[in-house]
Amino acid sequence: MRTHEQTVQQQFDPRAEAYLTSTVHSCGPDLEYARQLLEKTLAHCDAALDIGCGAGHLTFALAPYVGRMEALDPSQSMLATVSGSAAQRGLRQIEVRQGRAEALPYADESFALVCTRYSAHHWRRLEAAVGEMRRVLIPGGHALVIDTVGVTDPLTDTYLQSIELLRDVSHVRNRSRSEWHSLLHRVGLTELEYREWPTRLEFSSWVARMRTPTDRAAMIRGLQEAAPREVREALSLEADGSFTLRTGLFWLRKVS
Repeated sequence: MRTHEQTVQQQFDPRAEAYLTSTVHSCGPDLEYARQLLEKTLAHCDAALDIGCGAGHLTFALAPYVGRMEALDPSQSMLATVSGSAAQRGLRQIEVRQGRAEALPYADESFALVCTRYSAHHWRRLEAAVGEMRRVLIPGGHALVIDTVGVTDPLTDTYLQSIELLRDVSHVRNRSRSEWHSLLHRVGLTELEYREWPTRLEFSSWVARMRTPTDRAAMIRGLQEAAPREVREALSLEADGSFTLRTGLFWLRKVS
């Protein structure tokens, strides 16, 4: 039997190029807003860390503003993709390293900025991972968390998590904003700002990107077609299976 970590690697190792070219991941108002936050808040950042960097889109967006940018991911294929693309972009300050969010391979107080984008919903031990983010931040350092946020309505949440898991067996959970707020407070990260945007997921490319087996894609469509009106409205469910989630951005500071 595979562990969750092995499942994550098996899911993402063959899909690095698909995530590099994915419009959902390579674009978005959250990336532009993240750039603006760094320009406005951090005049100079010696070292930053992107956890669960995937194909590197957040890494690439923020690297021009930092002296050294570490890109961490459990998938060697993702890291190879980041290295290759960084070289093509002339971003020599980017260094890649294999590792897990729950056990960061860095000393205490190593970074002025720690960030993550579209990765936390794969983390099995979320509180431990966020605690690690705080541990490696310098006093007064900043953290940036971007992820699809869950919903508070139990019915819609059940449908959403089921659909996500059928599409990607490495999925753990989309946490709601209130769940995130409580967790961040517990580990000692102060919320400075929160922003949210709609993120439309076009069904055919969404399942193709993860190479979801045909039978599981059909199960997703079956769940969607059986969904009651409340769920259909909450997810802006479309006739072809496309739907809309919310992407949340948390801008945080380490409490001394």
